[in-house]
Amino acid sequence: MAVTETEFAEAEKRMAELRAAGHAVAARFDRRRSRIVVELNTGVEIAFPTVLAEGLAGAMPDELAEIEISPSGLGLHWPKIDADIYVPGLLQGAFGSKNRPAAALGAAGGRSQSSAKAAASRANGSKGGRPRKVAGG
Repeated sequence: MAVTETEFAEAEKRMAELRAAGHAVAARFDRRRSRIVVELNTGVEIAFPTVLAEGLAGAMPDELAEIEISPSGLGLHWPKIDADIYVPGLLQGAFGSKNRPAAALGAAGGRSQSSAKAAASRANGSKGGRPRKVAGG
């Protein structure tokens, strides 16, 4: 499929508009906090936990440490795990598919420990545990 000069010019214009909103000039993995830190051309730094990003959750620190920035600055790539993040999406709070951040936060909340949660669990267990599901309901 051949690309026309007009299509090419339109694509360059769209890329320039996206870059104007901010593009990556540096990226690193913060091992201590298990976060990716992205520096934009605007001087703004964005940091996010790896568990929120599709493809990065569960990766080893040495895999996360190697980050490539696309020539346009609009993409981040982790070659050891073949994961990618689109910087304009990141600026809008998108770390992959729509459901990924909510699922990761929900799972983390489900693992949280508190004295109230432990007491409720013990009380529920003393009553025989969680009620069985009824078919059709």
